[in-house]
Order: sequence, then structure tokens, then C-alpha cells
Amino acid sequence: MITKRIIPCLDVRNGRVVKGTNFQGLQDVSSPVALGKFYSDNGADELVFYDITASAEGRRLFTDILTQVAATIFIPLTVGGGINTVEDFDRVLKCGADKVSVNSGAIRDPDLVHAAARRYGDQCVVLSADVKRVEGQFRVFAKGGREDTGMEAISWIKRCVSNGAGEVVLNSIDTDGVKQGFDLEMLEAVSEAVDVPVIASGGAGCEEDFVTLFKTLPKVDAGLAASIFHFGQVKIPELKKTLRENDILVRL
Repeated sequence: MITKRIIPCLDVRNGRVVKGTNFQGLQDVSSPVALGKFYSDNGADELVFYDITASAEGRRLFTDILTQVAATIFIPLTVGGGINTVEDFDRVLKCGADKVSVNSGAIRDPDLVHAAARRYGDQCVVLSADVKRVEGQFRVFAKGGREDTGMEAISWIKRCVSNGAGEVVLNSIDTDGVKQGFDLEMLEAVSEAVDVPVIASGGAGCEEDFVTLFKTLPKVDAGLAASIFHFGQVKIPELKKTLRENDILVRL
């Protein structure tokens, strides 16, 4: 049985960690450097760092804060936001990232995933898909969930995986920040469609939501969350203990 991963997410805007609901109404939370170190020291398996307004603002990801975070933590770091070229991959990896997450950049240039995977390896390329239900269809959104691309999500994700994406983070806009549980229907559709690790993002509100996720969808590899960890509603060591008690394999 593969060990399940618990991954906190730092949504960073103007050098600060923020959090909202359904990708809107952002509130200031903390310093990404301090929060990253806290998670690294307290049982997180990996850390995700998103510069959430880089794509919408048409700029490159802030690397000074990223370099500080990478130097402070001792767990794998995935970084995304404003990744539009292979050179952006290179820049972020040189700042200390282990994996690079691409979303809007891959929508703009479908060859980006293939080119990056060929240069750095599939394990380095993470597809971050922001998905929402529109007229009964799972639809891909770009620019931090602001723009409906009109593309059907499952076929898009399959295409990116076939091009070399080694992991998929599925962000359900419908459940983001709502804290009523992960989007199991959407996650099942994706995990059945691809044979790479799938990370569930959006909707966690309590420890039981992670138990339900892994029990219901054993193909899902990891659970990602932000506000419940940031505000202490769920503590990672206690969550992992609960998962172990429910026969879900995690690294303690």
C-alpha cells in the first residue's frame, strides 16, 4: 500500500499567505517563510507554494520569498504561479523547488508540459487543474479560477498526463474553502482517467474529510488543504494519528 501524503498549501499574494472561499475574498494569514518552517517541522509530507496572482497579473513569480521558504524547509516543495515557459521552470528550480506546478501556462501553450518533462523529467512537472462544474460539465478554469476556458477537464488532464505531467493537483473551485469535504465525484473521475498520482485539493474541513477521501477513493495519493491547517482547526500530527487509526498508511 502506498503511503498517503498530507500537503499544506501556501497561497501567496504580495509576499503574504492569504486564503479565501471559492477562490475569492482573500484574507491575510501569515508569512510564508514562518508558515513553511512550521509545517516542515510539524509533520507535513510536502509543501505547495502558489503565487496566486502571477498569471492574472501577467508577471513572473516572486522568487525572493520562494528562495527564503526553500532554504527554511526540509520537505519536498512544489511551486506554481506565472509558469509560462521552460525558462520559468528553470528559474523556480534554481530557487530550491523540487517540482513545478503549471496551470494557465499549459493552457496557453499545450507544448509546455511536454517540453518541461523532456528537460527535467515527468516527476518534476505537476499539472494544477482548477475545475468547476458548468452546465453539467467539469470545466477547466485559468488565471486563478477567474477565466472559463471552455475546455472539458477530464480530457484536458489526460492530454497533459500523456504529454509528461507526472502528478495532478485537482483543485475543485466548487468546494474550495467551503469546508464541507473534498469533491469526491470530481476526484473519482480524474483518478480513474489517469495513472499518475492525484492530489485532492479544495473542501477539507475536518480530520474526517481526509479519512473519507482515502477510504472512498484509495487511488487518490494525497490530500492538500490550506485554511484548516493555517488556522489550527486541524493539526497535521493529530490528523496522521487519526488516519493511522483508520488503517490509512501515512508517514508519522
